[in-house]
Amino acid sequence: MDDRQLHAHLIGRQGSRAALNTPALVLDLDRLDRNIAAMQAKATAHGVALRPHAKTHKSSDIARRQLAAGAVGLCCAKIGEAEVLSDDGVTRLLITSPVAAPGAIERLALLAQRAPGLAAVVDDPAVAARIEHALAAADATLDVMIDIDPGIRRTGVASPAAAVALATAIAACPHLRYRGVQFYCGMQQHIEDYATRRAAIEERTSYLGQVIAALAAAGFPPTIVTGSGTGTHAIDLALGVFTELQAGSYVFMDRQYLDCDLDGSGGAPFETALMVDARVVSANHAALVTIDAGFKSLSTDGGAARVTTGAAPETAFAFMGDEHAALIAPDIGLRLRAGDPVTLTVPHCDPTVNLYDHYHVVRGDTLVDIWPVSARGRAR
Repeated sequence: MDDRQLHAHLIGRQGSRAALNTPALVLDLDRLDRNIAAMQAKATAHGVALRPHAKTHKSSDIARRQLAAGAVGLCCAKIGEAEVLSDDGVTRLLITSPVAAPGAIERLALLAQRAPGLAAVVDDPAVAARIEHALAAADATLDVMIDIDPGIRRTGVASPAAAVALATAIAACPHLRYRGVQFYCGMQQHIEDYATRRAAIEERTSYLGQVIAALAAAGFPPTIVTGSGTGTHAIDLALGVFTELQAGSYVFMDRQYLDCDLDGSGGAPFETALMVDARVVSANHAALVTIDAGFKSLSTDGGAARVTTGAAPETAFAFMGDEHAALIAPDIGLRLRAGDPVTLTVPHCDPTVNLYDHYHVVRGDTLVDIWPVSARGRAR
């Protein structure tokens, strides 16, 4: 049985969250909406557009809430995510990873036919030419951003000169419309100390300025400078170079970002809206209980999950395989019994969401809706 078959009868029933089969991906609707409003207000106050990254939530329902709050569009990591959101009526999508494989380029051209405001990044003149050929065959046009390598060496042009060469190549393609540049400093997003993170971003922003200056001098001033993220949004807004932000995880706030001082205040500008509800399945040892959420239920790349309810906050978490994890604390096996509920803050929200088919949307202790993870698994 899928989540709707299991749980649809619980929607609207007071206290129904406690009856969910676990592990369950739980989304607090009021916290989600407050997070959406808070980031939108920050961007608007600085005169900067917000284009949230849908790779975090992979949800048409959440994307529509972000657009309704004032977002100019959404970002997608892969063309598969963009296809799903576009077919669900979400417009003005930017694909933030280069589309280079022949089959993917064909799909990109077909998507450009039916997706209003679609844009994509490029970092290679030869790939730009292949996209141009596919667009010509499909009688479609596409907005493009030049992806700039911020030092990760993952994607992006590697120098100001390479950016100018690519802009020149794009200008020769009648079906491509050069709109600007993308610059995402992924390595800096999770630096926990604010001052250290700011210093790192100031240095990288200086380099971005060199690329923008080279493009402008060559006759290609970018209209859009897009990038940033949840970890650096406050710094980037203060520095004033970006025209739009691509922050994504702020809607949920996973442990990786909760461990960071995001804005220098030492406080938390966003709330934890995403959780995994689990249950104790075995409690036969005094200092350890086993829960029903393991590798298949939580990401493994962001450290340990954190217990928020059902056990003391200092309780240690340890994976115990595909289906299970341990909660470790003195006498925890004497306090918790099999069947008892616990709630966890996820280590890294993006890959955790990709493990589930649905969000269980709650207000307080009541299930109010079940939303599909629309673009789950659409990594190609």
